[in-house]
Amino acid sequence: MKKIGILHGKERSFPEAIVERINQKKVAGISAESVVIDKVMQGEPSDYAVIIDRISQDVPFYRAYLKNAALCGTAVINNPFWWSADEKFFNNCLATKIAVPVPKTVILPSRDLPDDTSDESFSNLKYPLDWRGIFDYVGFPAYMKPFAGGGWKNVYKLESMDDFFEKHSETGQLVMMLQEEIIFEEYYRCYCIGGKYVRIMPYEPRNPHHLRYVADFKPDAERLAYMEELVLRINKFLGYDFNTVELAVRDGVPYAIDFCNPAPDAERTSVGEENFEWVVENAANYAIEKAQAQVPNEDNLTWGEYIKRSSNKQKLFFI
Repeated sequence: MKKIGILHGKERSFPEAIVERINQKKVAGISAESVVIDKVMQGEPSDYAVIIDRISQDVPFYRAYLKNAALCGTAVINNPFWWSADEKFFNNCLATKIAVPVPKTVILPSRDLPDDTSDESFSNLKYPLDWRGIFDYVGFPAYMKPFAGGGWKNVYKLESMDDFFEKHSETGQLVMMLQEEIIFEEYYRCYCIGGKYVRIMPYEPRNPHHLRYVADFKPDAERLAYMEELVLRINKFLGYDFNTVELAVRDGVPYAIDFCNPAPDAERTSVGEENFEWVVENAANYAIEKAQAQVPNEDNLTWGEYIKRSSNKQKLFFI
């Protein structure tokens, strides 16, 4: 019997629903449950053919457990080695090489010195930075947010240079990105599962959280097809099994705003019943596919085209 495990935190509706859905399907040799951990010993396999990871971004112990499990043959959704290495600024950099429109973005050193460093630790960093060049490139209004993600925490909308310096002084040791604001006519949040299942959801980030999926955008077939192709391209290169991509449409062009969400919101109360049903069904089907294909003691992880092409010295660029 191959077991599919769900590793999760305080969320309940999605983990419980996907366990129930997988077991309802009664696929021969496949069962699902919440992951149970009583000890983690080096080089020892877990009890799971597949683990769907919903929480290791917040719990380093779980990330270490998943890496050990993956080394012993567990197919972890998402790949914990790539997830550990990835961050939002790199994603924007990659997007510029694979013909995905993204906002103009720069990365900034932290306002306060990191622990155990001094001014001498930054002898390669010019002081002051070329603030005028940075602001001319990005423009205002702009958004400032942590380069490594973190949902909507520590996100600032900035109207001017003075506004920037005031808000940046509050960010402490966080490394921030400064990003062009895309003033959009339409906005979409897009699930991508298994690099092939895509759900494009109208989304209004300016609404209160519980109303963000209440939006009436109606893209035509051509735009839908283009957005789906962008979502698939992004996830093909990043190698995520389960991710969301946010697209803001300005002057008819979809810009990828945020596409490093490997544990995306899937709670019934926030995404709505139809979206919830879609993500549970497709995540369940994909987890079963991964379990059926899993081979003990081999690498069963998904690796993106960026890593595969880099290791084979192949050309990365679409353009």
